Amino acid sequence: MRHLHNFFSFIFLLGTFSFVTAQQKNTVKNVAEFNEALRTVQPGDSIVLANGIWKDSELLFEAEGTTEKPITLTVEEKGKVTLEGESNLRMAGNHLIVKGLVFKNGHTPTNTVISFRKDREKMANHSRLTECVIDNFNNPERQVQDYWITIYGKNNRIDHNHIVGKKNLGVTMIVGLDTEGSRANNHKIDHNYFGPRPTYGNNGGETLRIGTSHHAMENSNTLVESNYFDRCNGEHEIISNKSCQNTFKYNTFFECTGTLTMRHGNETLVDGNVFIGNGKPSTGGVRVINESQTVINNYHIGLTGYRFRGAFVMMNGVPNSPPNRYVPVIDSKVNNNTFVNCENILFGAGSDEERSQAPQTSEFSRNIIYNDTKKDIFTINDDISGISFKNNILGKNSETTIEKGFVNADIQLVKNGQGFLIPTSKKIKHKVTISRNIATKENTGVTWYSKEDKTVALNSGKTIKVKAGINTLYDEVKKSEAGDIMLLEEGGTYLLTKAVKINHPLSFKTEGKEKAKIFFERMMAFEIQDGGSLSLENISFDGAKSPDYAGNSVISTSKNSMIENYKLFIDKCEFKDMVVNHSFDVLRVSKGTFADTISIKNSTFRKITGSIAALDTETDDIGAYNVEYFIMKNNIISELQGAALRLYRGGKDESTFGPFLEVDHNVFDKVGFGKKNKYKSAISLYGVQEIDIKNNIFRDSKAIQMHLVVGEPIVKVRNNALSNSEKLVVTGDQEYFVENQWDLDPKFSDESSYTLSADSPLKGKATDGGDLGVISQ
Repeated sequence: MRHLHNFFSFIFLLGTFSFVTAQQKNTVKNVAEFNEALRTVQPGDSIVLANGIWKDSELLFEAEGTTEKPITLTVEEKGKVTLEGESNLRMAGNHLIVKGLVFKNGHTPTNTVISFRKDREKMANHSRLTECVIDNFNNPERQVQDYWITIYGKNNRIDHNHIVGKKNLGVTMIVGLDTEGSRANNHKIDHNYFGPRPTYGNNGGETLRIGTSHHAMENSNTLVESNYFDRCNGEHEIISNKSCQNTFKYNTFFECTGTLTMRHGNETLVDGNVFIGNGKPSTGGVRVINESQTVINNYHIGLTGYRFRGAFVMMNGVPNSPPNRYVPVIDSKVNNNTFVNCENILFGAGSDEERSQAPQTSEFSRNIIYNDTKKDIFTINDDISGISFKNNILGKNSETTIEKGFVNADIQLVKNGQGFLIPTSKKIKHKVTISRNIATKENTGVTWYSKEDKTVALNSGKTIKVKAGINTLYDEVKKSEAGDIMLLEEGGTYLLTKAVKINHPLSFKTEGKEKAKIFFERMMAFEIQDGGSLSLENISFDGAKSPDYAGNSVISTSKNSMIENYKLFIDKCEFKDMVVNHSFDVLRVSKGTFADTISIKNSTFRKITGSIAALDTETDDIGAYNVEYFIMKNNIISELQGAALRLYRGGKDESTFGPFLEVDHNVFDKVGFGKKNKYKSAISLYGVQEIDIKNNIFRDSKAIQMHLVVGEPIVKVRNNALSNSEKLVVTGDQEYFVENQWDLDPKFSDESSYTLSADSPLKGKATDGGDLGVISQ
């Protein structure tokens, strides 16, 4: 009996030893040790990256696990292992798990940060990427393309990852179908947190793309479920579906400018998603193209986007279209969706000579449309006889020109347990519900890495008093922190012999009536560098001491590519006597830089040889441009030799929104007549997408020139007055709107005075004596 007992004890210990050896944890401290561990790794084993910074680490995780015993690549402690510098990861094999990696403070040396393949022949299958972080891991060259996660192979899961801050060219996550081994893949992408992606200002800023136009008719069979898209604003297409038989369920799109777009491919299901706009500009919902698409049970609230980024968009197609153009909408269903306080639903969007085929044999039924203020949110751009409208419900004060399929109801909004406003009415036969599986900021991503917005706003820091003198501004800026405010002495004189580098958000202002004066002896006073934003208030800039160099400016951006979008605000400032050379600009930007907003208000510009804003460096006709929102309001511009504004957006691509331009209540006096003004205009616009020029006076000035090329731009020129100035010049093939354009008395003298009211239509009159008048606030 004793011998039998010893025998069973030996068998137990042998089994325990076998279990331990089958689940070895190999802790490695560098790439060489990682590669050595891979030589002996067995199913069930784990390779553990030791705590610390893994700099310039390229990892190839190639191994063969089993269903019961996958092989895991993980970290010693979550959040304490970071891959930095030029680092990346490739996966190849079967039944692999990658968990807990953090990529930050660097960029991939190849075209992918994490890839589910070694090469086109060796891919990862039945594998999982979970609880990983990619945070601002951007190539420093804005227009160098890379992808953060590329998914190949079959039956892979990508879940609970934190992906935030993609800013250079390239889609954040793609599902690739370029080999047979990656088609009909049955991937699952779920519970990921896609954090803010700022406007890119060109095509190529999608957050997720499944397939490409080359493989549009291949089945991908990818499920995208319960992901949270937080302010993903790269371009028109937040998600670009470019393959067949994909499903998008229970995802939340929070304040995203753009749409979930069925760009190519058929038989897509969009079910139970939530789109929250909160009234933010250009926020959209779903855009339908192609055949046999199903859009059901989605909830939309506060979406303001129009044209291609409406709350719902059904596009026109190209007859007999190749897959890479616009396949007409056929046999598609849009049912049981809810729209609360959304501004635009469009049918036949994009209708033109090429996209001439309206939707056919499709249905829009049992949808609920409620709006507090806008009566008719429908835009009909072509024949809608191919769409069947049935049992749709409008709020009691809403209306539509669509003849059948809509009834009005007394709708009340009731907040449910999840915090959503749910329309209720006796006429609503089906209960509007939000799935328990809907993505939230809390149930997506990882728990151990913060989702806190790290952006520092202008005027959010401490106030620093700066004494007048030579380079005192330069010295204080070097000691400043993000958000700080530089307070200048009233009436003080500041001389800069060195350009002030703005590499984080900073504000400069004078308190009191008499502006501080800034002179500068370099080619610019301020240079906005990557990460910088600038606010200027109540300051006078004088070019009398600037050098006689071509290309001077008061403000410039870095000559190098800037990965971060910047902001510039100018208010109550004065710019004068910038005449030492023939091309002295107030603002000059470089290629590869992009501003979210440039705002110039309540300021004066006198005797300047260049332009106020030179925003025309992206000239490659690929759709790139330099600023999203440009605002010029309540300014006086006189004796300006260049065009006051040069704003360019070339190309024919329709994937971007901007630029958006507002020019309101300004006086342009003797603008645009310089010999070096190649545009021969007071304002030069090319390809600008939304133009609003109103309530301005043009006196002794050249024309506004606009070239309208793409995207059905919204162009309004209204309530402007001309005095001895050239008329508006418009070229291109797009429509525009002009209203109440009139001439003032051309005999006004140099001493004429103009007064503009910011809250009323323009009024111009001659008065006796005095200089060019001020703008009333």
